[in-house]
Amino acid sequence: MAPGETPSQTVGPYFSMRLGAAGENLLARPGVAGERIRIEGVVYDGDGNHVEDALIEIWQANASGRYRHAADTRDEIPIDERFTGFGRAGTDFATGGYWFESIKPGPMPDPEGEMQAPHISLIVQARGTLDPYFTRIYFSDERHANEHDIVLAMVPEDRRATLVADLVDGSDPRTYRFDIRLQGPGETVFFDF
Repeated sequence: MAPGETPSQTVGPYFSMRLGAAGENLLARPGVAGERIRIEGVVYDGDGNHVEDALIEIWQANASGRYRHAADTRDEIPIDERFTGFGRAGTDFATGGYWFESIKPGPMPDPEGEMQAPHISLIVQARGTLDPYFTRIYFSDERHANEHDIVLAMVPEDRRATLVADLVDGSDPRTYRFDIRLQGPGETVFFDF
């Protein structure tokens, strides 16, 4: 599909975001190590309306806690060739929904050497925004690890829940709900990088 002219906005005209292609939201191939999970949610704008054309990218460690990246030089931890560690999805035009199928990431050390809670890094880009939003997804069934996570501890306590995906289905794969609110009441906590 050829890019079309966008409405008059800060980043327009003729800016056309490339949404996720089919299959880019599947991070784990058959035989991957670790617990398979599904993450699903909806992206909302400041008025509470779903965002029909957001692009969401995730990046995460494998089940052993290693990133598939040259900067992760912990050779004693294996790389799983059946796991990409990176995924991309566009929101559904009718619902603003998105989903990923992946695995639960393992714990990994922070720069101080302490272990972080299992988490997924997430980037959101949406129409009318100049810069992407950066955040993290933590898991509601990792309460003990979450309580000791250095990044989560820096977030005001009353806002931490915006970073925690709720377990909504415990069957295989476990399914977590993580809605993203770009503005307004319940706004997701975003980080500066």
